[in-house]
Amino acid sequence: MSRQKSSGMKLNEGATITEAGNAVSNRTGEWRTFRPVVDLAKCTGCGICVKFCPDNALKLVDVKGKKKVKIDYEHCKGCLICVGECPFKAYASERERHADTNKADFGKEGVC
Repeated sequence: MSRQKSSGMKLNEGATITEAGNAVSNRTGEWRTFRPVVDLAKCTGCGICVKFCPDNALKLVDVKGKKKVKIDYEHCKGCLICVGECPFKAYASERERHADTNKADFGKEGVC
């Protein structure tokens, strides 16, 4: 089965990830160095990013009568696949604040 998207692209139904595996029970979002950030003005709600997210951390939700993506940062590992897959360039990445703190401690004795 395939569906036509507003961008003119066809998406074939296939191996859709419906659950986030062990990421649901483990809040893996703390592992990130970079986080995806979505610009809702550019998001068309096409769902391509949702299909590619390996952790099921992206959901389409209704925002003022339009479908938009919502990011579950507790389970997003920061792989940034969504940034690369979005045909509308609605995503950017930003460095996590804790990543800068961890970098300062790297290599000090007694810090793992």
